[in-house]
Amino acid sequence: MRYALALDLVDDAQRIADYEEAHKSIWPEVRDHLYAQGVLGMEIYRLGTRLFMVLEVDPAVYSVQGMAEASLANPVIERWEALMWTYQAPTPWTPPGDKWVFMDRIFELA
Repeated sequence: MRYALALDLVDDAQRIADYEEAHKSIWPEVRDHLYAQGVLGMEIYRLGTRLFMVLEVDPAVYSVQGMAEASLANPVIERWEALMWTYQAPTPWTPPGDKWVFMDRIFELA
């Protein structure tokens, strides 16, 4: 199963560069956490301050709630997320307290 998500970055060239640098080699614990939660693949694209994530998951393992609970129970993931939040900003459509928001697919060429 594939999901598309969006998030913004703080409009600061140095923070954007730092965010991209952090993703050149994510922490091994973060990578392992994602795989353990059923994430099969992840890509993040950027246009200006807008981020777009493509998330491929195993629907037999992955759940939004399970991912959230496992993330909150893992101090390394909490540190990673706190660090990432120094670079990130909610989109204008993000509910308060959320970060990445799921996008609606409006077209598919099949």
